[in-house]
Amino acid sequence: MTRNLLKNPSGEEQLEFWELTENGGSQWKVEDMPGDCGFEFCNNDVTKYFVTSFELCLKRQLIDLLAEGYSCEQLDAEPTVTVEDWYCGRTDCGCTYNMTTSLLDESHEVIEEFKPEMVTLEPECDDDCSWKRVSHTFSEYGPGLRFISFEHGGKDTRFWDGWFGVRVTGSSVTVDV
Repeated sequence: MTRNLLKNPSGEEQLEFWELTENGGSQWKVEDMPGDCGFEFCNNDVTKYFVTSFELCLKRQLIDLLAEGYSCEQLDAEPTVTVEDWYCGRTDCGCTYNMTTSLLDESHEVIEEFKPEMVTLEPECDDDCSWKRVSHTFSEYGPGLRFISFEHGGKDTRFWDGWFGVRVTGSSVTVDV
């Protein structure tokens, strides 16, 4: 059975377990669904989300796969690694969303990386700024996987003081051995 290796993926424990790699503006915050000018989420079990500010906010978790109980043999067999994230904007302010997931070797060198193009959501231009899912599955990347770095975030596009940037929740990283 696969399990989510990210701890606190939806903010139930505020910012616990996350390294704040960029914490600009009013900084990261956790809010309750659906929030001001927000959208309902597709899973009623997810009741919170992380929200960014008017300057770039990025947060990261580094997953040590050996510490999570995987063996070198299991990891060198190139198990599939699936990453998923959910993001949305507000009905009154635009935002940007960034995500980078890296498979790393024992020296933290990148084996393979998933970094989709930055997304910009503008409520007056986009028909739908509601929750969107992004996912990717790594396979056939070679031996040596020992760590996974997951980082995401963004900011608002109008530089409004407060928490008007992208909202993220329901993140997951799974390894299927």
